[in-house]
Amino acid sequence: MQIAFFVLNTIGFIALYIIMTLKYTHMFQLNSYKPKVQLKWMLNNKKLFIYHIVLFIATICVCLAFNEEIFAIALFCFILAGIPLNRIKKAKKPLVYTNRVKRMLITNAVIVAIVAGFSIVFAEKNILYIIYAAVLALSPFVLLFANLCNQPLEKAINRYYINDAKNMIKEHKNLTVVGVTGSYGKTSVKFILGTLLEAKYNVLITPESYNTTLGVVKTIRTSLRATHDVFVCEMGAKNIGDIKEICDIALPQNGIITSIGPAHLESFKSIENTKKTKFELADALPDYGTLLLNGEDENIASYCEKYSYKKYGFSDKCDYYASDISVSYQGTTFTVHKGDDSAVFTTVLIGRHNVLNLLGAIAMCCEMGIKLSELKPYVRKVMPVEHRLQLINRGNTTVIDDAYNSNPAGAKAALDVLGLFEGYKVLITPGMVELGERQDKENYIFGSNAAKVCDFVALVGVNQTKSIYNGLIESGFDKNKIFVTDSLNEASSVAFNMQTEQTKRVVLFENDLPDNY
Repeated sequence: MQIAFFVLNTIGFIALYIIMTLKYTHMFQLNSYKPKVQLKWMLNNKKLFIYHIVLFIATICVCLAFNEEIFAIALFCFILAGIPLNRIKKAKKPLVYTNRVKRMLITNAVIVAIVAGFSIVFAEKNILYIIYAAVLALSPFVLLFANLCNQPLEKAINRYYINDAKNMIKEHKNLTVVGVTGSYGKTSVKFILGTLLEAKYNVLITPESYNTTLGVVKTIRTSLRATHDVFVCEMGAKNIGDIKEICDIALPQNGIITSIGPAHLESFKSIENTKKTKFELADALPDYGTLLLNGEDENIASYCEKYSYKKYGFSDKCDYYASDISVSYQGTTFTVHKGDDSAVFTTVLIGRHNVLNLLGAIAMCCEMGIKLSELKPYVRKVMPVEHRLQLINRGNTTVIDDAYNSNPAGAKAALDVLGLFEGYKVLITPGMVELGERQDKENYIFGSNAAKVCDFVALVGVNQTKSIYNGLIESGFDKNKIFVTDSLNEASSVAFNMQTEQTKRVVLFENDLPDNY
């Protein structure tokens, strides 16, 4: 019996440790390889946290008063409980086995192999049980220790890649780099600008949401060619200095700041820090460069006095402004004014905020030598960015897919677009995150605004969406028209299958949190 338990515990230990390591590595990747964020995630996942604490305390107790048979049975029970608790579910964004992840897993395996090898050679079987339990209990920290061990190597590798990208930019003498940053709108403006600049230039843009230092470096090293005239570089940030770091690599000559708002306040701590970080792009531009600012943004207006810039917006006080905006669910028509020149544009994009995004891109094109009239066919070519107010028709149901990284301004804009449609209006959302102390307030406001537009609301995440629920109820929304679940699939099923008097249904997906939330 003792031999059977020893074999079962050994096999179970190996299996559970692999499952645990892959799960925590996946979360560590989603948490941007930041140990503090990983530890916070662990604390927020109470079931996993309690499991590791109980296993660790049990291990200490056994060390003080050891009973081999009882502990062997208890350990086997812990392993059986741990496997389903740590099982790898179907992820929205699966673990990507990058070279960094592979190096971390190898280092992790070496650490455990050293401990196991030492134990097998020098320890009794009963002590081995304790080591099994201790390693399982400390597995999240073993991963962090492996990451720490790899830091010198990772920094050296990153330094090599960064220097290589810097040299490529410096050697490309005729390249114009346009930096695009903002709390929201930057990805849309980047894609729009990439399309419009094709009227005159051969353009490279950072793909998808590649807006971190290493994402920009990867784009430069793998995609930049001598034939490119312009590089449109999206610049994201969660901490002071992030945009400066990207600018030191990409060396932008022109820049657009699309917005400044309460995004990533959990890491920025204050709006002032956000302003300072976004304007690191302005600080990096040469004297001959062009800085374009969103003239509708109060946070930008309060910080831009010391800079030389041009504004775009809806007021005729801006250098570039839009008027005569006509919005329908088929698209938008608007007029752009630049001094005495003007042109009427038509786009399939919907909403005033999209006119603002288009206007910023049109303004930059004009500053780079393209006439308004030349941009008309290219504006018609602009397609919605995936998961950013993307319209999808499914028979009697229209889906508004705005699932990418919601923020207060974007959520309000999405509700405004939803309000344009005729039919039964449904909102599916897990709410907004990374807003620090303002998170509950902003989600409450979101709920209050949704109450004015929606006929039905499905909230994804019982704890995450309490503030939205309160905002809905306190604004007089019928609680029977609110469905709360922890499953996006269940929320979608209810939304798409409910019976309503209206034949036409419009479903807005606002945000979709990754697996680490």
